[in-house]
Amino acid sequence: MDQQQLETNKNEDAMRMAISTMKQRLGVIEQGGGKKSLEKVRQRGKLTARERIQYLIDKDTPFTEIGAFAAYDMYEEYGGCPAAGTVGGIGYVSGRQCMIVANDMTVKAGAWFPMTGKKNLRLQEIAMENRLPVIYLVDSAGVFLPMQDEIFPDKEHFGRIFRNNARMSAMGITQIAAVMGSCVAGGAYLPIMSDEVLMVEGNGSIFLAGPYLVKAAIGEDVDAETLGGAVTHTEISGIADYKFKSDEECLDQIKRIVSKLGHTGNAGFDRVEPQPPAKPADELDSVLPADSSRPYDMLDIIDRIVDANTLDQYKQDYGKSIICGYARIDGWAVGIVANQRKIVKSKKGEMQMGGVIYNDSADKAARFIMNCNQKKIPLVFLQDVTGFMVGSRSEHAGIIKDGAKLVNAVANSVVPKITIIIGNSYGAGNYAMCGKAYDPRFIYAWPSAKIAVMGGEQAAKTLLQIQVASLKAKGQVITPEEEARLLKEITDKYYAQTTPYYAASRLWVDDIIDPADTRIRIAEGIKAANNAPVEQPFSVGVFQV
Repeated sequence: MDQQQLETNKNEDAMRMAISTMKQRLGVIEQGGGKKSLEKVRQRGKLTARERIQYLIDKDTPFTEIGAFAAYDMYEEYGGCPAAGTVGGIGYVSGRQCMIVANDMTVKAGAWFPMTGKKNLRLQEIAMENRLPVIYLVDSAGVFLPMQDEIFPDKEHFGRIFRNNARMSAMGITQIAAVMGSCVAGGAYLPIMSDEVLMVEGNGSIFLAGPYLVKAAIGEDVDAETLGGAVTHTEISGIADYKFKSDEECLDQIKRIVSKLGHTGNAGFDRVEPQPPAKPADELDSVLPADSSRPYDMLDIIDRIVDANTLDQYKQDYGKSIICGYARIDGWAVGIVANQRKIVKSKKGEMQMGGVIYNDSADKAARFIMNCNQKKIPLVFLQDVTGFMVGSRSEHAGIIKDGAKLVNAVANSVVPKITIIIGNSYGAGNYAMCGKAYDPRFIYAWPSAKIAVMGGEQAAKTLLQIQVASLKAKGQVITPEEEARLLKEITDKYYAQTTPYYAASRLWVDDIIDPADTRIRIAEGIKAANNAPVEQPFSVGVFQV
């Protein structure tokens, strides 16, 4: 076996191990609050959140889950909060892409933790940006009271959900709420601010205050069904529009409602008959080096994502540390901006490190992004970036100016942007390549992704110098052994914060995906984005040329 084949096998083994770990963790997350909680739900004749979604969506169609790893490894003092207590994503209902948001009642009775609020706001944001109908499958006990100060009053907290309900209604976005369990206190506003409300008899209830609170507040004895059950709200208050005997009947009615929705204009993104990639997508496991510092050719990854023979490189021989080009993914026209990780030779004959953004690369990418906006072509960013080039030569050449030019173009882009973090995503490179702060419509990470302000080794040594200096200033003597212990402690903590799980748990990325699914994730994202016409003109304001 030659050296290249050994390297390929090593890469494949590392990626497959990472994918296996991801799927094992996802399997635990999909159990929600655990087997006992799931069994209690079924004993009440209810479907679980994931079962409701599977029943609702069209057979043999993809469900693009968002935020499965939200709150991962968080709130351990309260027993955890898998998927932030909400299952959400884009699914096909009666042939239409819809945003589906389902409370997971097996996780603390569907109560809202801080990350639950952040995830629900992200799902609503996606629906608003892409003009997707929203289906809420409501089954929640409301705010998780021990953390009420972190979920209740601020701009990006619980109340923002209802503000978004009102804004989406004004935008003409259909919202359907099915109350299939508890819906209490402030949460009661969500279904009532939706277009139509469905309830399941015996399980669904809507009220501002439950029986115990009513008793405490005004002394009235009343049961939950009389206070706010399906019969009460369909026959007396008029709050709900339909009542059903079971989850399945309720979900069937949602399908019928969605099937009759009118169609609005789309963005007009170009699509032709899809072609498979030139190289198999399942080979993506073996392309990325197991060692993230090793160079490789990003074109080997692009060839396994885009339709065969559709990549037309833009300024191919200029600014080689970023690949720009027009291509098609599942038939959709796209503009690709990707970090080139192999060592390349600049126009001046100098060797350039892979994954670093140089002056000419930033200049090229900024111009390409402007062209895509001019032509109304969605942008796909493939990130494996260690940052911008530093040093006197780059500074004298104006790297800050060229970097600002690229950031300006990314920030003001009006066509949809979809970002895939393949490997490193460090510092300002994360910004320039459309990290979360730059409003990508969708942003996903491979299991190999690393997201941080700088590489782990550099950061750890910098932090060590600061800590050692502080201890010495206090008169403490630091032995070489103590310094080595501190370095390991700092390094371990820093690396733990760079993993894709750390990022996904905080929704810096929408999800961690199998590399083989990259193509379908991008295609589904563009299809969703095509529902929303591009209404504002592209303008960059003050632009340093």
